[in-house]
Amino acid sequence: MRNVMRDWDAKQLGSLDGRTAIVTGANSGIGFHTALELGRAGARVVVACRDAARGGDALTRLRAAAPAGNFRLEALDLADLASVRAFAARFLASGDALDILVNNAGIMALPKREVTADGFERQFGTNHLGHFALTGLLLPALRRGRNPRVVTLSSGLAYVGRIRLDDLQSERRYSPSGTYANSKLANLLFMVELGRRAPWLTSVASHPGATHSNLQVHAGFASRLVMALIGQTADRGALPSLYAATGDVATGEFFGPRHLFNMQGSPVEVSLPKRAKDASLARSLWDASEKLTGVHYELDAPVARSA
Repeated sequence: MRNVMRDWDAKQLGSLDGRTAIVTGANSGIGFHTALELGRAGARVVVACRDAARGGDALTRLRAAAPAGNFRLEALDLADLASVRAFAARFLASGDALDILVNNAGIMALPKREVTADGFERQFGTNHLGHFALTGLLLPALRRGRNPRVVTLSSGLAYVGRIRLDDLQSERRYSPSGTYANSKLANLLFMVELGRRAPWLTSVASHPGATHSNLQVHAGFASRLVMALIGQTADRGALPSLYAATGDVATGEFFGPRHLFNMQGSPVEVSLPKRAKDASLARSLWDASEKLTGVHYELDAPVARSA
């Protein structure tokens, strides 16, 4: 297990001058604080948000909190592959290298089964397929990055998730929290398989533990009770993501809070769920994801770049 400084926090980030980062879902909660601290540390941060009004408000708050930071707002709806493709095309057209991609955005526990613009079950489509497509489309920019890193956010619920390859869209079996857990396990399978297929980048994952955020808007009574008792603030919940994005890590590692069964506190490496270590399942999910999204990864070696 990775030996993380016991009380690690954002003050230990160090300088990110010259780095470029993209944070999805950066308008609130964990994503907002991830973007804020990366910007404070000197990174150029693309604030990727679905809602223009909320994104504009977040940009104002980010600039007020970190006046020296370099933040840029871009529209991105992970539940619409046309939006994902348009976002990636704009970023690639800028010619910027991409050093850090934080696949943070997500939705949780929708009461009824809904579908995305492309007909995917909304939780699986947003949390997994949207980020799968985004990462694949941004590979040319990641190749130009300085020690490029992809951070994929999962959840403690991934430990109870299951991937049914014959029912990825939860058409036969849907439950609000169960389908969410499945999408979070998919995130970890993607993280591991990305690292295997693209050894030239660092692919890691994190989860925030019990953290207050907009994700809980549809949470049930049990979840609300847990949050009321032990929930931590979003700036603390962002610490595992920030460590995964900037710390001394290796591909395939998973970071979460240190205390209360990995529910709160400073970051520490945590064990992957057993199902996330299933290499055959990871390959099958990858193949299915390429087929569903139409995004096929071009995994050439990176462009040489000085440190």
